[in-house]
Amino acid sequence: MGNRGDETYDVVGVGFGPSNLSLAIALREHRSRANGEELKAVFHERQPSFGWHRNMLLPSTTMQVSFLKDLATFRNPTSVFSFVSFLHASGRLAQFVNNQDFFPSREEFHQYLEWAAAGVSDVVRYGSEVVSLREEPEDRTGPVEYLQLDVRDTFGRMRQVRTRNVVISTGLVPHMPSGVEPDERVWHSSEFLARYRRMDPARLRSVAVVGAGQSAAEITRFLHDELPHAKVYAIIPSYGYSIADDTPFANQVFDPAAVDDYYFSTDQARDSFWRYHQNTNYSVVDDDVIRSLYRRSYDDRLREADRLSFVNLTRVSGVKREGNETRVALHSQLGSHPSELAVDFLVCATGYDGMEPTGLLGELDRHCLRDDFGRYRMERDYRITTTPEVRCGIYLQGGTEHTHGLTSSLLSNIAVRSGEIAESILLGRPVGAS
Repeated sequence: MGNRGDETYDVVGVGFGPSNLSLAIALREHRSRANGEELKAVFHERQPSFGWHRNMLLPSTTMQVSFLKDLATFRNPTSVFSFVSFLHASGRLAQFVNNQDFFPSREEFHQYLEWAAAGVSDVVRYGSEVVSLREEPEDRTGPVEYLQLDVRDTFGRMRQVRTRNVVISTGLVPHMPSGVEPDERVWHSSEFLARYRRMDPARLRSVAVVGAGQSAAEITRFLHDELPHAKVYAIIPSYGYSIADDTPFANQVFDPAAVDDYYFSTDQARDSFWRYHQNTNYSVVDDDVIRSLYRRSYDDRLREADRLSFVNLTRVSGVKREGNETRVALHSQLGSHPSELAVDFLVCATGYDGMEPTGLLGELDRHCLRDDFGRYRMERDYRITTTPEVRCGIYLQGGTEHTHGLTSSLLSNIAVRSGEIAESILLGRPVGAS
């Protein structure tokens, strides 16, 4: 294992997307406020470099949250890691202000995330994947004071590190329609740009996108613009795209205070949160994107081009390959007979499943308490409730919608959420590597 002291940490982050990047910043700024008080932290990321939804950095796409909901501002408005600081460092602050827009392009926000990640690169190990956690020592008779993590590098070499606290943020899992398997002509939206760039656009004659959310609509628009000679099918389970509610009162559901309201509320109140406000984020599309797609559809009809076709109230029931052709089986909810589309490729913009850390936790999972529905019981500070003998902290950034509400894995509350985890590690539990 090497020098044990060098491999012992106060906190280890599993995954280094925006959530754990925000945590790394919160920990860095605490050390600065505490006049250099040492807190030993490391973050392991299996990707070779920082990246966040790279395959959805489409032209003209913008963020759906304000630039002020960045990695730090809601926790620390004076942070040097804020989006405003990034603009200043990039020499674009005045020009951005002149845009009079709260919502930067997705490309610019990704540049901001890369800039922030570079500022804490000393605590990140890229090309490094945590494959399992366990108690240390395994033959203990007393309380669990440390966790041991098995870490694999890009060459397959394994090493172990130990920590008092672990923060798991491995991200959402792409969801494919039932009965549909991905291949070189059937992609999830999370792979879109990388897959599309391997194709020869001149040879594409018919393409399809399934899904009713923001990503589905953006990809449909992109393909219509990029392939003026091709037919684009938008397969939608609803009758049409539903608008995202971003009005001020509805947006209060993303306020930091709403987390307390959700966490400490009754089951009935939590149900109301989802019933009334899931249209702020789930399976909805921004108004401008909906209108731009309708405009394209109308213009096609005006020109008798008929290139953009919306297949409403329809689900994909299966996919099969015949040579270079992908045949998509469709099931209409209007009661008509099943039908097929022959396309060059199918993009499944069908969302994501929540983060599920059970496999990573392994035998340690037996110490993690669950509710009546089999979900992890969570403390308010995003720590899994464990049996009394576990004295180290197991924190989740994601997978806590059932206890913390709609913002559990979203950017909207990222700065405050990471700050609360950092404060818990720093103040609420014993820390310090021995």
